[in-house]
Amino acid sequence: MLTKLNGGKIYDPANQVNGEVRHVFIRDGRIVATPASGEQVEREYDISGRIVMAGAIDLHTHIGGGKVNIARNMLPEDHRGDIVERTSLTRSGCGHAVPSTLTAGYRYAEMGYTTCFEPALLPANARQAHMEMGDTPIIDKGGYALLGSDDFLLRMLAAKSDQKAINDYVAWTLNAAQCIGIKVVNPGGISAFKFNQRKLDVDEEHAYYHVTPRQILKVLTQALSDLGVPHPLHVHGCNLGVPGNAETTLQTIRAAEGLPMHLTHIQFHSYDTEGDRKFSSGAARVAESINNNKNITADVGQIMFGQTVTASGDTMAQYRNAPHGHPKKWVVMDIECDAGCGVVPFRYLDKNFVNALQWAIGLEIFLMVNDPWRIFLTTDHPTGAPFMSYPHLIKLLMDKTYRNNVLATINPDAAAMSTLASLTREYTLYEIATMTRAAPAKILGLADRGHLGLGAAADITVYSEDADREKMFARPDYVFKDGELVAQNGKIVKVTWGNTHVVKPEFDKVIEKQLKSYFERYQTIRMDNFKISDDEMYECGHGNKLLLHPCRKQT
Repeated sequence: MLTKLNGGKIYDPANQVNGEVRHVFIRDGRIVATPASGEQVEREYDISGRIVMAGAIDLHTHIGGGKVNIARNMLPEDHRGDIVERTSLTRSGCGHAVPSTLTAGYRYAEMGYTTCFEPALLPANARQAHMEMGDTPIIDKGGYALLGSDDFLLRMLAAKSDQKAINDYVAWTLNAAQCIGIKVVNPGGISAFKFNQRKLDVDEEHAYYHVTPRQILKVLTQALSDLGVPHPLHVHGCNLGVPGNAETTLQTIRAAEGLPMHLTHIQFHSYDTEGDRKFSSGAARVAESINNNKNITADVGQIMFGQTVTASGDTMAQYRNAPHGHPKKWVVMDIECDAGCGVVPFRYLDKNFVNALQWAIGLEIFLMVNDPWRIFLTTDHPTGAPFMSYPHLIKLLMDKTYRNNVLATINPDAAAMSTLASLTREYTLYEIATMTRAAPAKILGLADRGHLGLGAAADITVYSEDADREKMFARPDYVFKDGELVAQNGKIVKVTWGNTHVVKPEFDKVIEKQLKSYFERYQTIRMDNFKISDDEMYECGHGNKLLLHPCRKQT
């Protein structure tokens, strides 16, 4: 069937199209060229004057895995406060800070998002996480396998294994866990916490393995470069939330040694120690370093005021945050030989000095990093805020008058310590399309997503232009997923099941001999059961496709 979107204003940065009026044709889930004269259009949408972008991509959102389920179990009040009724098309669901799988898929699609990535998929829990994401409707999914505190890698580093062996282990993990990238959380720190260390700086040794975070970052960054994995190492750095950690972030950038590295929820890693409270913004220093190091990309992890829940693999940070929980409950747990996690409910308050300054720091970074291809819109859902707050965040970025009006209402001491009022930059629609569509697709290696060129997947969002950007981005007129209309005027009109994005770099099978012995001695699961097959992915994803993206060929 041939579908035509007639006369929309196209914002497609991947193809350098900035507001041009064009038609878009769709056939068999793909964008195609203008058909030959006389070919019949079977379905047409008049979108004259409306804004057209590719479906949005969230490259960092916690939507599946153990810590998400812990958060759901901990917050029945969150479920009771936000119940989604069953309709003729959709099933019932619940949750605002941590919505159920069904609710998450519906709400992302209603907001114009068509692809989302779980950023901390623990290989030991990968099967369960993929089943959860498989039960999340409409959107495409993918995961980053969590390494860096796992016993096997730390043993390799302590034994001074060569880079080739580490590359094989990383590639094996990506294949076994069916992931698209590698994530490191507080490198070595989750393990160090188990040995009673309560902090671990970039050049501080692990008490048992005598390995530093810098060494972990170096070998994992090198491994992904050697293997040609498109997405660089996804780094949750040391000292999350600690005043003075801006210096740690600068050290982390240096640890990359010029290789590609992605810094996640950078707002939580951009704090200095000036002022009477010994807490201040380090955003200017961090943004300057990102601007000067073209190998570095970052997502912000913006906080927004209100109730949420912080969920992280960083047991050090979550143990430290536990006394600040709201409501007063928390979980920090160990997970076999691989990692751990912590869940702490939290309410960000605009009159609280620290929270208000955190809010300002995130916006400072957005506005001071020059290149929208290297900074990404996230709230580290749900840690900084639920993903449903994205339209409000976009308004803050696009409307300096509105932004300054909100700034005038927050804690006055925090506002006085921020440079936000002096920043006049306003994001354009083209820049929003870059940071939420084209740039995430590029950094993840999704050649057929994030753009509207010929052959691209027909993931398309259509908006009525509105001066109130929050209103505009909250309720798109039309959302197409693989060419099918799934949402209209902010409501689901068809339920589909998305795809799963993976990479499968090659590796020397010799690594499996070493791994098999390790699993038999230390793990509660055998190696062959640890690995997830393509058939299992198909079964747990409602029969969805496994989309394999190529690794770069090495010269």
